[in-house]
Amino acid sequence: MTNPGRLVGIVALAASAMGCYTLQPIRGVEPKVGSSVAFDVNDAGRVALGGTMGPEIAQVEGQLVEKDNEGFLLAVSTVRLLRGGEQSWTGEKVRLNPTHLGTAYAREFSLGRTLAMSALSIGAVGAVILTRSLVGSGNDDDGGGGPPVDARLGRP
Repeated sequence: MTNPGRLVGIVALAASAMGCYTLQPIRGVEPKVGSSVAFDVNDAGRVALGGTMGPEIAQVEGQLVEKDNEGFLLAVSTVRLLRGGEQSWTGEKVRLNPTHLGTAYAREFSLGRTLAMSALSIGAVGAVILTRSLVGSGNDDDGGGGPPVDARLGRP
């Protein structure tokens, strides 16, 4: 049987390693090539990108591959839709014209969310261990100490 303390430690480490990220608006500077970014798409962008990405795009997210006079080249990972939901992409490159975009966001590590997620993971593993009797006392003694009792007669 696996040591429960070790199991909790592994889960905590895994949850911390995954980390939680949030999209934070980029103010006053352009996103850096190589960074993970997202862009809100405006009405003109929905019309321009509709044939390639669909007409209901609210936001595109991915890794910024290049930026130049024509705009941004993005390796798209996620497309968020106006009416909710999202589509996963596998890094297809799409050129985005800055006039078709609204707010730009950078994906940033969130220490608070990561710590909260780690605490929840540890709590869940602890609850499973406690409710499934995965931790034994190490004592196989049933406390009887004598000969078996005949339940019908109530005596040994």
